[in-house]
Amino acid sequence: MVTAIIMVNVRRDAVNETAQKILEMEGVSEVYSVGGEWDLVVMVRAKSNEQLADVVTSRMLKLDAITKTTTMIAFRTYSQYDLERMFSM
Repeated sequence: MVTAIIMVNVRRDAVNETAQKILEMEGVSEVYSVGGEWDLVVMVRAKSNEQLADVVTSRMLKLDAITKTTTMIAFRTYSQYDLERMFSM
């Protein structure tokens, strides 16, 4: 399983519509509208690097409203839920 965090800049008039379109893509688990340098943060959980590449290059970048992206690959996932479960033995 590959987890990626993708920062996305979108044309100002298309943030909500673009977020909805991205959310409908296979492998996308969450889309956050954020303030700051980026407009959207997209969480992708893919079975392989190839599937991740398909989401980013074949699907997301076909959306005309997207002007820029940067992708980060997660090496490890730390979750508050997992920590709570571990200590509740």
